[in-house]
Amino acid sequence: MHWLPLWSALGGLLIGVWGRLAVPGHRPLLWPLTLLLGLAGALGGGVLASTVLGREHETVNLVVAIVVAALFVFGFSAYERSRDLPRA
Repeated sequence: MHWLPLWSALGGLLIGVWGRLAVPGHRPLLWPLTLLLGLAGALGGGVLASTVLGREHETVNLVVAIVVAALFVFGFSAYERSRDLPRA
C-alpha cells in the first residue's frame, strides 16, 4: 500500500493550520476553508508530482504536495486580503 495520499492529506491539513496562524492581521478565511485549501493543494500536488516523477520518488512527491498546499493557502489568503483593501 502506498502511503503518499495519506501523508499528503495530513501535510495539507497541517499546512492549512500553519497558513491560518502565519497570516498576520485580519484573516477573512474561515478555518474549514483554510483546511480544505490545504488538503486540496496537497492532494493535487501529490497527484501531479506522482504523474510527472513516478511513484518511486515518494519523498520528493510529498515535498511537492506540501509546497503546492502552502501556495494554495497563502495565495488564496493574499487574494482575500487584497479584496478587503480600500480602493483609491
